[in-house]
Parts: sequence; structure tokens; C-alpha cells
Amino acid sequence: MHDLRERAKKALNKKAAIGKDIDLSKYRMETNPHKSGLADICETDLLSAGIIPSGQGRSGSYIQEDHSVTHCNITQDGVEILSIGDALKKYDWLKDYWWKALEVDTDKYTAFTELQPHQGYFMRVEAGKKTLYPLQACLYMEEEGVLQSVHNIVIAEEGAEMNIITGCTTASSLHSGLHLGVSEFYVKKGAKVTFTMIHNWKEDVAVRPRTGVVVEEGGVFISNYVSMKPVKDLQTFPTAYLNGDNAVARFSSILVAPEGSYLDTGARVYLRGRGSRSEIISRTISSGGTIIARGHLIGDAEDIKAHLECQGLILTERGIIHAIPELEGHLSGVDMSHEAAVGKIAQEEIEYLMARGLSEEEATATIVRGFLNVEIEGLPSELKREIDRAIAESEKDLF
Repeated sequence: MHDLRERAKKALNKKAAIGKDIDLSKYRMETNPHKSGLADICETDLLSAGIIPSGQGRSGSYIQEDHSVTHCNITQDGVEILSIGDALKKYDWLKDYWWKALEVDTDKYTAFTELQPHQGYFMRVEAGKKTLYPLQACLYMEEEGVLQSVHNIVIAEEGAEMNIITGCTTASSLHSGLHLGVSEFYVKKGAKVTFTMIHNWKEDVAVRPRTGVVVEEGGVFISNYVSMKPVKDLQTFPTAYLNGDNAVARFSSILVAPEGSYLDTGARVYLRGRGSRSEIISRTISSGGTIIARGHLIGDAEDIKAHLECQGLILTERGIIHAIPELEGHLSGVDMSHEAAVGKIAQEEIEYLMARGLSEEEATATIVRGFLNVEIEGLPSELKREIDRAIAESEKDLF
């Protein structure tokens, strides 16, 4: 642990390789302690991020307001949710996972999270167990101008299966803040993790998630990311390491950038196990903001198969979408492909629907709704409903 902190200190001023630089000193760390629970946070703020305040239909819940853990419970045997602070005290072996899926000195954001940790969640499902309902976690920002820094660790033991929905959001009264979130996922042999994140930030909030995923033999990691509300500056580029044979990673993103929003997103996958598979799919819409959609697939083993797909729609003259697909093969026999397309809604499509009785606005909304309908293989129905609800709630802001 001492070595990690020394490395972090040296990297505290290290700029990220991609994305705009953020001055951390502009945000404050001091906050008032919060003691409220699920029922005391505005229900609308939680629902907009896919969080059910009652906890009904969830196998467990974790709620953090700014730096305070205000709610943490579990309703199923073989499944565990703790604050990361409590987990480190309970399990001495957890330090063997600490900063193993990504480097502490990746950039100043990872370094700061190590030097100034303020909780985060620990989730684990025991070997052979399966979550009956999704686990939910909410990282909630309430006070103005606060820097929220969290470190999360998720472990699916051998043969386990877990579904998670994480909602990141702010109080309706908050205007600005900075969220730094380090997340490490460990998918053991034959295990499966489905992770759905819904971001619902504000116009002057900056966000810097940093994520690493390690998948062992036969393991499956499915990531679904939804961001459809205004956000000042978001940059995320999770990296998955398919270290075991026949390991799988799928990343699906649904992104909307209103005017004034800047989203730099994507995913990177190292296919290191024989027969490993990966897919990165994004659906992006700019209604005046900027989206950079990245994807990087690295084939390092025999019989691997990977595909990258980016589709973008620009709805206004001021919108920008920049697709950056990368394929990197390191030996013969890899099967890797990509496709990318950015454009506008075809006028003939709108006219076709208008001829059948829809107004121009209704026709445009119908086309956009179909465009955002990404079919995600293996997605549990509960998580599909949350994604559909997030899309439906955001439609009125688009038009």
C-alpha cells in the first residue's frame, strides 16, 4: 500500500493521455456528513438514474451522498455489498485486488483517488451463486462544487452470475461538481457480470471514470452505458483484459450530447485468451454537443473474434461526432472488423412517416427511438427495462 501511495504522489500532476485536462483545485473536498437514506433523497433524482428508492426488485442497494455512505443492505445469501472502507477492514485479502485491474499512476485522476479516497462500493457474489434481482448502487452528488472520489471493486467468483445497475446523478439544485470514479471488475472462471450504468449529470459537472476489467477462462463481462442528459465534460475509456480462453467482453453505449456537452467515450479490449470474443457497439446522437466515440481492439491470441461498430446521428448544424475505431492484430488468424457511420436523418424517411399521419416532430422522434434501440445479447429483462425507461425520459429533452 505504501508503494502505491508513492506512485500516486509522483503521478498527481500527470495529464491523461486522452481527454481535456481538469484543474482539481477548482473543486472542494469538504462536505457536510449526510445521514439520510434511500427514502430521504428526491425520488425523481434516483429514478432518473435507474435507482428504485424502495429497493423493491433489487437484491441489494448501496447509496453514497457526496462522501457519506447513507444506505447499504443486502437481501440475498451468497451476495455481498459493503462500503469499500468496511470491506478493506473485513477482508485482508482484498488488498490483493487493490489496483490490479488498472494502474494507480495512470493519470492524475487515478492518483488523486488513491491519495484522497472517499468510499465507493464492494460487491461480491460467491462461487456458483446468482443474483435473483439486480444489485443497485447510486453515487449521488448533492453539495455544490464538490469533488467526489470513489474506488469500487466488484468480484464474481467462479461460476457466479451477477447483474448490477449503477446510477450516477446529482441533486436537482446542484449545478457544478467533479466526479472521479475508479472501478475494478474481476470475473472469475465461468462467471458472468452484466453491468449497466446510467449517467444523469448536470450542465456544469465534469466526470472522469477509470475502469479496468479482468476476465478469466470462460468468463463473460457485459457493459451497458447510457448518458442522455447534459454534462459539461465526460471522459471514460474502460479497458478489459480477456486473459482466459473463451473469455468474452461486450461494451454497448447509448450517448446523447445536447448543446454545451462534451463526451469523450469508448472502450479498449485486449483479447489474450485463445478463442476470446469481444464487441464494442455505440449509438451516438449530437443535438448540438460534441461526442468522440473511441474503440480499440487488440488481438493477442489465436482464434479470437472481435467487432467494433459506431453509428452516429447529428440533429443540428452545430453538432459534432468524431468516430475513432482502432483494430490491432498481433498474429495471423485473428478475425477483427469494424464499421462506422455518421450522418443525419434522411429527409425521405421523415417524409415517409409524415405521409402516414405523423407530424415532422413525431416522425423524427420515431426514427431516433429506433436508432437508439440497441439489441444487447444476454441482457436481463430488468436491465433492459431501465435502459428503455432512461431513453423514454430523455426524449422530451431532445425535441
